[in-house]
Amino acid sequence: MYKMKRLCVYCGSRPGRRSDYTLVAKQLARAMVNKNIDLVYGGASVGIMGKIANAVLEEGGEVIGIIPKELFVKEVAHTGITELKEVRSMHERKSLMAELSDGFIALPGGYGTIEEIFEIMTWSQLGMHNKPCGLLNVCNYYDNLIDFLDHAVSEQFINEINRSILLVDECPDALLEKFEAYKTPETEKWIDQKTI
Repeated sequence: MYKMKRLCVYCGSRPGRRSDYTLVAKQLARAMVNKNIDLVYGGASVGIMGKIANAVLEEGGEVIGIIPKELFVKEVAHTGITELKEVRSMHERKSLMAELSDGFIALPGGYGTIEEIFEIMTWSQLGMHNKPCGLLNVCNYYDNLIDFLDHAVSEQFINEINRSILLVDECPDALLEKFEAYKTPETEKWIDQKTI
C-alpha cells in the first residue's frame, strides 16, 4: 500500500458555477484528514483553493500553502493556514509543491490547474517522480479532457502505459483508494533510450 503524508491539490481560485465543486472539495478534505493526510496547495484564500484549505483545517488537518510573491496580494494569500511559504516564482512554487507532496490531485479549475496536473504527469512520464496523479472528476467536469487523452493514445502520441499514470474518479474516497494501490507503470523512458 502506497503511504501518503501529504497530498498536493490543484484547484481553481474561483468557486465555479456549481455548488458541487465546493461540496466535493470539502469531502476530499474530510477523506484526507481521516487518513492522516495533510494538504499542500497554492496558498490562496479564495475559490475552491480557499474552501479546501479551510475544510482541512476544520477537520483537524494541517495545510501548507505555497505562493509566489507577485501573487501574494492578487490571489489573496491565506494567512490562517498551518504554514504559508512565499517563493519567488511560479516555477519555484510548483517545484516545492512537488517536493513536499506524496501525490497530486486536480479538482475542477482553469488553465493553471490543468497546466499543473499535466506538468506533474509529464514529470512522472519522464521518471522524475513515481507519485500518483489523479483527477477528481466532479460533475463530469473532466470528461472531455479524458476523452482527449484517450484520443491521443489512439493517435499514438501517448502510449497506453503512460496513459495509466492518470487516475480518475468522481468520489474522493475511491480516488484515494486508487492512490494507495498505485504502482508506477514500468516502461522505458524515452530519455533513457540511446540515440544512434
